[in-house]
Amino acid sequence: MSGHSKWANIKHKKAKSDAKKGKIFTKLVKEIMVAAKMGGSDITGNPRLRLAVEKAKVENLPSDNIDRAIKKGAGELQNVIYEEGMYEGYGPGGVAVLVQFMTDNRNRTASEVRHAFSRFGGSLGQSGSVAWMFEKKGMFTFDMKVISEDNLMEAALEAGADDVASNREDGIFEVYTDSTAFAKVKANFDRAGLVYVSADITMVPKTTVKVEGKTAHQVLNLLEELEDLDDVQAVYANFDIPSQEMAEIA
Repeated sequence: MSGHSKWANIKHKKAKSDAKKGKIFTKLVKEIMVAAKMGGSDITGNPRLRLAVEKAKVENLPSDNIDRAIKKGAGELQNVIYEEGMYEGYGPGGVAVLVQFMTDNRNRTASEVRHAFSRFGGSLGQSGSVAWMFEKKGMFTFDMKVISEDNLMEAALEAGADDVASNREDGIFEVYTDSTAFAKVKANFDRAGLVYVSADITMVPKTTVKVEGKTAHQVLNLLEELEDLDDVQAVYANFDIPSQEMAEIA
């Protein structure tokens, strides 16, 4: 679990620059449009759209951009058809990597993803080669300074969550739930007035691979390179880097 949340924290720190922000906005708008196209423009009746809009607001995407993306998606995407999928591969040190993409040109995306893997000592694999190492889960994070573990455990059980984990290195609690129960658990947390740092549906690794030194740098460079691709929506990996080394890298 630790490698999974550490990468999330690194992404958060790196995303502060204007250039990174622009890429994040592009990905958010694309997700909103596709969510609206698939499930309609009614946020209350479209869980995927509701989550996409909430994430956009957290990243301070302007309301006009959000509304425009919803209308464009609900109407037509200017004859653009987006395809979703997942690429799988191995990074340096045998780290398993999942790359979630959304593209209007699969050949372009495959070429860019393959190039990123080869550039940093990894390799793109076949479908099913590493996906079995991950579980699709709903994940919430809470600041340890805001709520106690006992209170969160009680609230999480009442909300219908599956598990609460302590990540003391990063000062957060991680709450996990089945992906199909994510919306219900989130609504219960909201009604209870619990303030979480993040809420998302993610791919959680069942086991982790420890990497250090040069290999650790290569892994993080690969993940960042993949995240920077316009067609890539999210990247998941099962690495674990020692806390002291992670602090130096970050």
